[in-house]
Amino acid sequence: MSKSAAAIDRAKAAGRKALIAYLPAGYPDKQASIDAAIAVARNGADIIEIGIPYSDPVMDGSVIQAATTQALANGFHVSDVFDIVAAITAETDAAVMVMTYWNPVMRVGVDEFSRRLAEAGGAGLITPDLIPDEAAEWFAASDKYGLDRVFLVAPSSTPERVAMTVEATRGFVYAVSIMGVTGARTSVSSAAEAVVAAAHNAGAERACVGLGVSRPEHVREIAAYADGVIVGTALVAALRDGGVPAVGALAKELSTGFDAPTAAGSTTEAAQ
Repeated sequence: MSKSAAAIDRAKAAGRKALIAYLPAGYPDKQASIDAAIAVARNGADIIEIGIPYSDPVMDGSVIQAATTQALANGFHVSDVFDIVAAITAETDAAVMVMTYWNPVMRVGVDEFSRRLAEAGGAGLITPDLIPDEAAEWFAASDKYGLDRVFLVAPSSTPERVAMTVEATRGFVYAVSIMGVTGARTSVSSAAEAVVAAAHNAGAERACVGLGVSRPEHVREIAAYADGVIVGTALVAALRDGGVPAVGALAKELSTGFDAPTAAGSTTEAAQ
């Protein structure tokens, strides 16, 4: 079974949904990015997404762009991600995914990148700009090295596209809740539930929601219909403002969203 699927299923067996935490590799420096990932894993995260800094991040909002720009300015190299993944997997039981635009993988070589990721203990790749139609080389390498391949579905995805994506995915389907870039928001798009339903209807066993999650109430809302909740910008901002202790504290706070709401003032939340 895939590592990310196993992590989601362990959370389900414990009576909750999975918490998935995104952090950029090399931010604010290589060791701090390792320490931050370990901190979120020890405070409730089941899956860690380590993002590879990229010079043209079309999906990233301003907070993540600023973080990845700093990592690149500090000398981050793509090969550093394998050391980071290995250090995290040595210290935690969380499944560690790498989230990356496809160009850095091609520069290393798809087979070479996959081999090194597997050797580091990585679970697989989340590829926001790669579609199944163009992923033949990745299919071969991921099968060869036993890696998960996570593709994205969005509110704009046609039923045919959703079905193709679900068929190509191993681990979980990444359900984008909004059309736009990453960023913490005051509320989660109402489109998220429909995207997850479309993925489930197409046969996805696990569909997780990302983009816009920043508060425990968002986690509770999404946990009512999705198999996992993905948090990125809010954690990066916490790391920026308060370092590793702050990012660990936020992960712990977000994980309380999986708890049953208190009786007082929680009727609406309980119904979501």
